[in-house]
Amino acid sequence: MLNFFRQAWKISRGFWQSEEKWSARLLAASVIALQMLNVYVMVKYNVWQNQFYSTIQELDSAKFFQLFLYWPVFTLIFLVVDVNKLYLQQMLEVRWRTWLTNHYLQAWLSKRTYYLLQILDYDTDNPDQRISEDVRLFVSYVLELSFGLFRSTLTLASFIVVLWNLSGIIDLTVGPYVLSIHGYMVWVAIIYAVAGSWLTAVVGNSLIKLNFVQQRYEADFRFSLIRLRENGEGIAFYNGEQREQANFSNRFQLIIENFQALMSGQRRLSYVTLLHWRLSFLLPYLISAPRIFEGKMQLGGLFQTATAFTQVEQSLSFFIDKFYSMNEASLAQLQAVLKRLSSFAEHIDNLHATASGNSIAITAAPGGLLGVACLDIKLPTGELLLKNLELQVQPGDRLLITGASGSGKSTLMKTLAGIWPFGQGNIHIPAGESMLFLPQKPYLPLGTLREILAYPAAADLFAEEKLCEIMIMCKLGEFIDCLNEDGNWSQILSLGEQQRIAFARAILQRPQWLFLDEATSALDEETEMAMHRLLHEQLPGATIISVGHRSTLMEYHHRTLNITEAGSWKLSA
Repeated sequence: MLNFFRQAWKISRGFWQSEEKWSARLLAASVIALQMLNVYVMVKYNVWQNQFYSTIQELDSAKFFQLFLYWPVFTLIFLVVDVNKLYLQQMLEVRWRTWLTNHYLQAWLSKRTYYLLQILDYDTDNPDQRISEDVRLFVSYVLELSFGLFRSTLTLASFIVVLWNLSGIIDLTVGPYVLSIHGYMVWVAIIYAVAGSWLTAVVGNSLIKLNFVQQRYEADFRFSLIRLRENGEGIAFYNGEQREQANFSNRFQLIIENFQALMSGQRRLSYVTLLHWRLSFLLPYLISAPRIFEGKMQLGGLFQTATAFTQVEQSLSFFIDKFYSMNEASLAQLQAVLKRLSSFAEHIDNLHATASGNSIAITAAPGGLLGVACLDIKLPTGELLLKNLELQVQPGDRLLITGASGSGKSTLMKTLAGIWPFGQGNIHIPAGESMLFLPQKPYLPLGTLREILAYPAAADLFAEEKLCEIMIMCKLGEFIDCLNEDGNWSQILSLGEQQRIAFARAILQRPQWLFLDEATSALDEETEMAMHRLLHEQLPGATIISVGHRSTLMEYHHRTLNITEAGSWKLSA
């Protein structure tokens, strides 16, 4: 339990200590103030109940209608307080969720964490769900349960005095002794709530882990469906529908099996909680009945006592009521969400610790050249890909990197880009000079074609005439009329067209250093040559480093770096 609160505070404290702390604390204080007002009015309403129902027993119609006039006043106060409390709590929830979402987005995007999590194959399933869904649930659950616990504590403190005074004294005869128990209904409420809480914890303990697993299976199933949509063409070529159906069925079966276990656990828990809830309404009347029959309590006193008992017992039973729910805030749901968010943050921390254990130093140096010294590149497993690379690339140079598939060509490009941390050595990049990397599979963000061409720069930085001119150069003229159309262009364009989009970006942004990682693999030789000629014409002073297999590329490069087996390499003109 201590670890639970420690993890919750670790995730929460950033917001409550951030630049928004004062507005957040003001909102929280406002909600607490409204809760205090609500409980205060409830105590007054409890007294009113006694007086109101007693007039019925006394057949005092004049006083009955006089007291009835207070009912709309109480109703109006409860209405205003509850509505505004909910509104302020939701306002706080929006601010907290916004801050926490940005915090996790920054952690995921900084230092290319999103990429390293993939290549290291950490057990971080569905980071998108962590950020979009679990952050929302965490904030909602913490606020609901925290304010609920405060309200229950305040209600208990207020009504336990009322119930103690209403209970009076009961005498119990035990053999020759007579025990006088003061405030006996308070003791009954405490014993009843403690027993119910203990039984709830015993019966419902398994639901915490089952709920955690359920959320993971649901997210995995959704992810597999998204994969089908994103890779529909490849699956269609392979006629892989039956295999995909089997995969979906297996994943969905896990959901059903775990949910059936959840159903069984919840059924057992429901027997406990519902029985506890129903008995709690009967107990105060059953215990108070003797005093009614003895003439020691009026009807109004009975209703006041029953209401006070219910408030005390429900406050003490907060743990029972909030232990588990499929659709509402509960301790079990919060613990599952907390575990997922904590593991996500822990994996990020472990990842950076692993990456920092390597020592590839990348520094910006004057002189306009790129230098590599004593560079060893490894796989995350520690296997050596490239050994003791020594390389200097002068401004305006054109270097072609070749080698067998899997020899480490693309990994070298990733290392030069600073996104591959595994290995040792030194890389000096030219200070103050622009660089652009074109991967084999270009990234096309959601948006208009204009925005995709300008990526990662803003689309309004380039005139439409310039965009159209470059599209024609890159044999994309047929799409000029679609320049301002929004769509999923990664699904609309072929891979070859996407690679030509990448070349258009290079010409638009005019980098001083251009890195091509098999950026023409989907183009025919004629188009490939046309793209390289275009680079020479439009970027005559640029330094270009390419990865490729075709011998025709030699014509457009000055030197070749060939990577052979066992991490060796050879540089030739």
